[in-house]
Amino acid sequence: MDNGVLYHYKDLLPVTPQTPLFSLGEGNTPLVRAKRLEAEIGCKELYFKLEGCNPTGSFKDRGMVVAIAKALESGSRSVMCASTGNTSASAAAYAAYCGLESIIMVPRGNIALGKLAQAIVYGAKIVTVSGNFDQALEIVRTLTAKHPVTLVNSVNPHRLQGQKTAAFEVVDVLDDAPDYLIIPVGNAGNISAWWRGFCELGGAKPVMLGFQAKGAAPFVSGAPISEPETIATAIRIGNPASWNTAVAAQRESGGLFVAVSDEEILSAYGRLSREAGVFCEPASAAPVAGLLRLAREKRSFAGQTIVAVLTGHGLKDPQSAIDAAPEIGAPVENHAAALEAALR
Repeated sequence: MDNGVLYHYKDLLPVTPQTPLFSLGEGNTPLVRAKRLEAEIGCKELYFKLEGCNPTGSFKDRGMVVAIAKALESGSRSVMCASTGNTSASAAAYAAYCGLESIIMVPRGNIALGKLAQAIVYGAKIVTVSGNFDQALEIVRTLTAKHPVTLVNSVNPHRLQGQKTAAFEVVDVLDDAPDYLIIPVGNAGNISAWWRGFCELGGAKPVMLGFQAKGAAPFVSGAPISEPETIATAIRIGNPASWNTAVAAQRESGGLFVAVSDEEILSAYGRLSREAGVFCEPASAAPVAGLLRLAREKRSFAGQTIVAVLTGHGLKDPQSAIDAAPEIGAPVENHAAALEAALR
């Protein structure tokens, strides 16, 4: 059965008769209601868009399938990206499926091992650099301008075309746009793409709330940050490539950019697992952390429907879960009475 973004939304994407159509099963991710948390926030409905259910575990697959298809259409045989992890995994997977070479540049020590493992097993050529993501992106932009290699970071316009389809799916399920769309913001392509999707549909549009980590919050500070720092590696970006479109989404929607601490992120990360049954990577917990804070600060969400975009699966960064977990007790003897005693 034909499925995936290129098939389902072909008429709303830059697909021509020469564009190859294929899919790894991206898109059509669940929209899950979170009743326990919505009671605390005081909203009418709170939903999580589980983008970690995409093939490589993050929202990047939506845009990557379009970017790779257009690369094939143009005759490209190699793709390249800078990445904090999720882009590299997605680029490597789709390149492998299509028989393309993938070249990945990652900041040394600033990528979750679960994501790096994906790029490795998909066969990417991986280069580590001593700088941060912003410096790596500058390098790959220079190299792809000089050589016949397609850049597949979110500065590639086809990436945002694919990512906008998440907005289409939300409206398809809810029969309207939510009142608020809350989303983590790193390189800022995703908030830009969601806003584009809602605008293209032409109906009601949500207020866009973008959440950053305090140590990597250039939109909140109003200027790039040279040395971004946060436990949420997916949004550890100091100079977002989609700055102008993200600011436009925030301003046109009447929204906000908000910074949350690593402590708030980790608290929300734990609560999502324990109270909503959702295991996401730390960056995905940033919007929930911010929403909880806004509710504590008495911002009213009464009567409102909110969709939180959880951009990546928790298995992308299992070390964060292990580090935050309580110590597992000593082994018990191998009989039921010992287990009963331990559980008491």
